[in-house]
Amino acid sequence: MKKTLYLLAILATAQLSAQDAPKKEKGHYDTNRFSQMYDLMATPNGYRTASGAPGPDYYQQQADYKMDIELDDKNTKLYGTETITYHNNAPEDLEYLWVQLDQNRRSRTSQSPLAENQHIGKAYKADNFSRSFMEEGFDGGFKIEYVKDASGKPLNYVVNETMMRIDLPQPLKSGETVSFSIKWWYNINNYRKIGGRSGYEHFDKDGNNLYVIAQFYPRMAVYNDVEGWQNMQFWGAGEFALPFGNFEVNITVPADHVMEATGELSNREDVFTREQVKRYEQATKSFDNPVVIVTQEEAEAAEKSFSDKKKTWKFKAVNVRDFAFSTSRKFIYDAMAVQLSGKTAMAVSVYPKESNPLWGDRSTRVVAHTIKTYSKYTFDYPYPKAVSVSAEDQGMEYPMICWNYGRPDANGFVSERIKYGMTSVIIHEVGHNFFPMIVNSDERQWTWMDEGLNTFLEYLTEQEFEKDYPSHRGPAAKIVPYMSGDQNFLAPVMTNSELIYQFGSNAYAKPATGLNILREVVMGHELFDYAFKTYANRWKFKHPTPEDFFRTMEDASAVDLDWFWRGWFYSTDYVDIGIEDVKEFYVTDDRPEGMEDYSVRKGRFGRDNGPFVYMVDEKSKKTKKAEDIKLLKNYIDDNFTAAEKAQLKKPSYFYEVTFNKPGDMLMPILVRLTFEDGTTEDYKFPVQIWRKNNQTAARVFATEKQVKKIEVDPELLTADIDVTNNSWPKEEVQSKFDQFEGK
Repeated sequence: MKKTLYLLAILATAQLSAQDAPKKEKGHYDTNRFSQMYDLMATPNGYRTASGAPGPDYYQQQADYKMDIELDDKNTKLYGTETITYHNNAPEDLEYLWVQLDQNRRSRTSQSPLAENQHIGKAYKADNFSRSFMEEGFDGGFKIEYVKDASGKPLNYVVNETMMRIDLPQPLKSGETVSFSIKWWYNINNYRKIGGRSGYEHFDKDGNNLYVIAQFYPRMAVYNDVEGWQNMQFWGAGEFALPFGNFEVNITVPADHVMEATGELSNREDVFTREQVKRYEQATKSFDNPVVIVTQEEAEAAEKSFSDKKKTWKFKAVNVRDFAFSTSRKFIYDAMAVQLSGKTAMAVSVYPKESNPLWGDRSTRVVAHTIKTYSKYTFDYPYPKAVSVSAEDQGMEYPMICWNYGRPDANGFVSERIKYGMTSVIIHEVGHNFFPMIVNSDERQWTWMDEGLNTFLEYLTEQEFEKDYPSHRGPAAKIVPYMSGDQNFLAPVMTNSELIYQFGSNAYAKPATGLNILREVVMGHELFDYAFKTYANRWKFKHPTPEDFFRTMEDASAVDLDWFWRGWFYSTDYVDIGIEDVKEFYVTDDRPEGMEDYSVRKGRFGRDNGPFVYMVDEKSKKTKKAEDIKLLKNYIDDNFTAAEKAQLKKPSYFYEVTFNKPGDMLMPILVRLTFEDGTTEDYKFPVQIWRKNNQTAARVFATEKQVKKIEVDPELLTADIDVTNNSWPKEEVQSKFDQFEGK
């Protein structure tokens, strides 16, 4: 059926076949998706303002550490003593202190293994079966020998799993400090056998160990305006919440070991050879290529020596939240300088010969690239160095140092998967220096605040490292399998770290993809980058919450994003926008026969029965006959000069497109028109197009050329989970079998 319509000229239209789309029942929530998030966000106050910035009453605690550590390589034990000086900057007094004992998760009495569901496997390796059902469990956990005050008197303490409460003789008043000391030891775990974020890797061929040591000392818990004491138990998934402080750490190891750690080494001449010190000085001036400081030949000689002598390495770190170190006699060591605005930092890698040539060729260059790229999007890297440690089956981060997997196989072959996997994990773990080591969010509560933001920056860094880099996370299309999954096994991003289904997709990929969508689709690079950098600078060396991030992103951009936070972070809604209907109109100067029989409506189009005529004579309220209607060409001749006519568009085709939204997640509508001659035009309609109707939206496209195809989200930028309804005319989607057969 054809319909006709006067629009200063006469347009004819043909109703085109509409694509069927599933209809969903809509509730009250659907009419309220643009509402402000007063119902979900904490109320602003003097500590944290409505703008997302720290308030005039913001405070944070400080914990300073002096430690003496000794590694027993033969027995894989670690011994330590520490003095902690705790600064109470809170406005209230504290009756007791909470200290974290993360190693207790591996004690024989730990509740962590008992909280996991178990099922019998279909098959077991012999060693796994023995450890699971026959052997006594690993004797991990801190062995606390004493807790004493500054005068050497014992302090009363109570250990509750991974937390230790120290009872103070008198309350620690606001503005005061207290010092106390702890002595402990523990058995170091072989992390390749029983797992763990730290421990040692054993090399059977030469009998050596490579240590990556973290969570090795009793650490102060965070006390702040949000949680009070953040003393939630360490169950394994939710990582760490730590106050900033200064560290002086002396670490004694076998004399033939090479070590790297958090902080600056203060006795380099005592632990490196004279030639190695000279090489390091060369590295501080080498900005283009790494300098090998401990060579592979020197490392191979050391791994055979098994010295009975000892050396003590002395490190100092200022304003860091944690401390970690790595040591082995197998280490090759290289480094290069990284120029930042106004300062120089060192990019460093330590790795065994088994990691070459991959690590020697790539690791330190990746570290340097990461520091520079992250600095561009946030703030200049403030620490003196960033270290990448080759530790198989690892990917873990600490201030200035991280452990990273990826080595050639036994024959020296490096697959593309290993090369890019190793590159990505180095970028990711070095990037964690920014989030959460400096922008110090609460990992125990919100994994996404560091992992999601860091994965987003990892994606940008990967893309700048190499053209067509095969990024695993970041692009919107890669999150579709997760977003379209069974809702019974999805959780909102704003879910506590221990309660998350599909941990990697939820806490890493989804928030990273969401930020990428904001940058590419919703806000644009300029507004997003400024707002993101504002957040990073407001909260560097502080403790932000999710609300601080959400509010800052809006405050610094003037873009209302409550609809996005509500849908992407606080729900499991998904994106699905399709084309429901297309009507085509065309311009003609011919009056249809019998037009005089139709009445004229003033000021608007009728919607009951067509065709209709738009009233030209605003002064007249009488019905017009067809021959009295002024045609478009007459209107143009009467109102425009020849020069003005030349500037007018000359649309000949009109398309009224109705979009539907089977998915509940709001999103801008991205449209591409493809014309008969193969050229294209792209359009973006802001998300507010859905503000009055959450189910459908309509737009008219006036073109000079005939449209052959209309597509929604042609570049797959919005994580639309169903593209079968994204095109007009509707395209048949081939099955995987048909695609295979076609090949």
